[in-house]
Amino acid sequence: MEKASDRCSITHRTDAIKLRNYGRILQDLVAYATTINDEQQRQAATIYIARCMRQKNQIWNKDFESGVQRLKEDILTLSEGKLSTSFSEFEEAMTHTNAPIDYSTRKEQRSKQQKKLKR
Repeated sequence: MEKASDRCSITHRTDAIKLRNYGRILQDLVAYATTINDEQQRQAATIYIARCMRQKNQIWNKDFESGVQRLKEDILTLSEGKLSTSFSEFEEAMTHTNAPIDYSTRKEQRSKQQKKLKR
């Protein structure tokens, strides 16, 4: 008869997490992005990673917004200098903030459209 430990052997990763506030998944995303050869896809991946990093920072640091410079430094640290953040699309994506949605305005617009359709 087999022991339960023989049947269910789970291996856990023991390598260190570089920046614990971002977690291992983001670290793995950065490692994957460094392997991408196509420059446009690599830039898109870098922007996606930076947005995820900004979101994690907002969750952990509600009172303090980390700036674009901090994101750049963290990306360079995680990628060991392999990912570049010196392209115009990165700056545009990081300075563009998502405005909160005003649902009351959208509801008014929808009701106006419905009234026009009824006529």
